[in-house]
This record gives sequence, structure tokens and C-alpha cells, in this order.
Amino acid sequence: MSDAAKRQRVVALDLGKSRVGVAISDELGLLAHPRTALDGRNRSALLAALKRLVRVDGVGRFLVGLPLNMSGELGTAAHRAARFCQLLADATGVEVELVDERLSTVQAERALRAAGTRGGDMQGKVDGAAAAILLQHWLDQRRRHERGLA
Repeated sequence: MSDAAKRQRVVALDLGKSRVGVAISDELGLLAHPRTALDGRNRSALLAALKRLVRVDGVGRFLVGLPLNMSGELGTAAHRAARFCQLLADATGVEVELVDERLSTVQAERALRAAGTRGGDMQGKVDGAAAAILLQHWLDQRRRHERGLA
């Protein structure tokens, strides 16, 4: 079996208080695809939905956006993300990695606006787009590292 066939999928999460943006890698580990945001208000329902992703989609790793302050310091939201990582790892048994998410939401909003998304449509798509930006950056870095270019 080739390395690509054995590769497990990766999911990136953009944590918000009310919504959690979700993106998943394709089977080859090349491209990030946004999914519908999950409700972030009910922690147990959120963890159950993420456990389902592991089971149904063959997820082998989660990336959780770490919302650092622009200075690079950890704030309240970053500490909340770190606590969630431990809960997610315990609930799923899957490796969980924190990834710097500074400006991913801004990038997502700009990309959606450039694609013609406006108003209420923006709110429903920005979380998944931000998660996809996080994931695509991670996938690209991993590919460069595997090729010895990092």
C-alpha cells in the first residue's frame, strides 16, 4: 500500500464561542476542504460530532487554531483552546496539535469577499474558510518538509 493510501485525514478546527469552523483534508493529504460549522455552545455534542468524524472519515489528527495575541502571547482564548485540545484528545484518542491561527479569520473574510460572498452568507462560511486556511497552510508546510524544502 502506498504512503498516500495509508495517510489518515486531518481536520482543522477554528474554535469560536458559538460556532466551530471545520475543514478536512482530502484522501491524499493535499487539499483542505471546509465543512459546515459545528455548534460550539454544547461541548459534549461538539465532542460527539468530532468523534463521529474520526470514525466515519478516518481522521488521524486534529489541528486546533491557537488564537495568540498579535504580540504572540497567550490570552484567555488561547488557554481555552489548549484546554479543549486535551478534552478532544481524551475523547477521541487521536493526536491533537495546536496551530497558530493569527489572521486566519481575516484572510478567510477577504477571500470570501473577493469571491462575491456578502452579508449573512459570510457569517455561515467564514468559520469553515478560516479552518481551511489553517489546514492548507499545515498541509503545504508538511509537504515542503517531506521534500526537504523546509
